[in-house]
Amino acid sequence: MRIAGGLLAVATLTLATGCSTADQPANARTPTAAATSKHPTETLTPLLKQSLPDVKGKTFTSAVVAFPPNARAKPHRHGEAFVYAYVLEGTVRSELAGKPVHAYHQGENWVEPPGAHHILTENTSRTEPAKLLIVFVSNTGDKIKVDDPRS
Repeated sequence: MRIAGGLLAVATLTLATGCSTADQPANARTPTAAATSKHPTETLTPLLKQSLPDVKGKTFTSAVVAFPPNARAKPHRHGEAFVYAYVLEGTVRSELAGKPVHAYHQGENWVEPPGAHHILTENTSRTEPAKLLIVFVSNTGDKIKVDDPRS
C-alpha cells in the first residue's frame, strides 16, 4: 500500500510538472490561503486539473498543501470527491468524523471517502513545516474544499 501510494505521488508530480497547464483556469496557478484566528492556516497550490476522458462527469485535481509550523485547517468537507493524501514533508495529524485521530509522517498516505467530514488537519510541529500532495477525483464543477460554516 505504501509503495503504491508513493508511486501514485511520483506519477502525479511527474505528470503535473510535465503537462501543459492549458486545462487549468488562470487562478489555478496562484496559491490560496484560508484564514483562522488562532493558528496559521494551510496554503493550497493547484498542480493539475483535468477532466477524466474515460469517466464522464469526473475531474482529477492534484495540489500541494503547505502547512507552516503550528498551522491548522478549518473543519471542512470535499463534497463527493474521493481524496488521496500523501505526506511529502513533516507530520500531519488528521481526523475524519467518527474515526480516530491519526498522525501521518513523511512518506505515509491515506484516503478519504466521498462525503467525509474532515474535522482536524494540522501540522504537529511548532517549528517545522509540513506538506501534503492531495489528489481529488470529484464531480466536474464541484468545489474541492468547503469549510464548515461554523468554523
